[in-house]
Amino acid sequence: MRIFVTGASGWIGSAVVAELLGAGHQVVGLARSDQAAATVSGLGAEVHQGDLDDLDSLRRGAADADGVVHLGYNHDFSDVPGAARTDLAAITAMGETLEGTDELLLIASGVAGLRAGHLATEQDMPDLSTHPRVANAQATLALASKGVRSVVVRFAPTVHGPGDSGFVAMLVGIARERGVSGYVGDGDNRWPAVHRLDAATLVRRAVDDAPPGCVLHAVAEEGIPTRTIAEAIGRGLDLPVASVAPDDAADHFGWLGMFFGADVPASNSMTRERFGWEPVHPGLIADIDAGSYSAA
Repeated sequence: MRIFVTGASGWIGSAVVAELLGAGHQVVGLARSDQAAATVSGLGAEVHQGDLDDLDSLRRGAADADGVVHLGYNHDFSDVPGAARTDLAAITAMGETLEGTDELLLIASGVAGLRAGHLATEQDMPDLSTHPRVANAQATLALASKGVRSVVVRFAPTVHGPGDSGFVAMLVGIARERGVSGYVGDGDNRWPAVHRLDAATLVRRAVDDAPPGCVLHAVAEEGIPTRTIAEAIGRGLDLPVASVAPDDAADHFGWLGMFFGADVPASNSMTRERFGWEPVHPGLIADIDAGSYSAA
């Protein structure tokens, strides 16, 4: 198939592009800059110039493809509602283009906020009030009734591997700055994780086989205690490990404190059973211990 991929030059997107190409698909990657275009072409994909605000460009990309994998997102924590609105507009534009074609529209979402403190499954539907982006996944699933093969892949909050600059890399930076690797409260709250390459494999399987209205969990480890994560960071940096009181989390971790203090375990049982997905790459703690995050 000819697949149009947004976020093609990004952390997850570049791995998905390589996985799709390796499986014999033709890939067209959205690129908003010369640097992004060089990354996309270097992977062996065709470049489609544009960005998430250019809805006409997105429509052309969707119309000229056999399916869309929408991984692009503006992770601007200073304007969360604005980023979600941009994402919804992009989904709507591409979804309308695909209506009645039975072609794929796969989008990225997250498992955080599904069932805080309980093991969330693929059947759980999030509370629309938890995050502005949640409604975008619901809007995507609704397109199944309009002749679109709509699929939502919910990613773990940590998609790790060498080169990751996400939450764990930020925690490492905070530990260096503070001189201590911290966790919130007793550190029993859990974070799911998935290796970037395992996540890419799941997306490729979804492109090939997922039916309309399907939800998958890109989660390899259902929930790692945050204390265990902090201990691994401490080992890697040779720093002490200590509890941070919940009331002090915002001062110690900044905006990341509310995320690192959340208990958001998520299951992958249905995804593994339905799609034969078996994560094979190192887990998060193994990646930290291997030095993936401790290099300067």
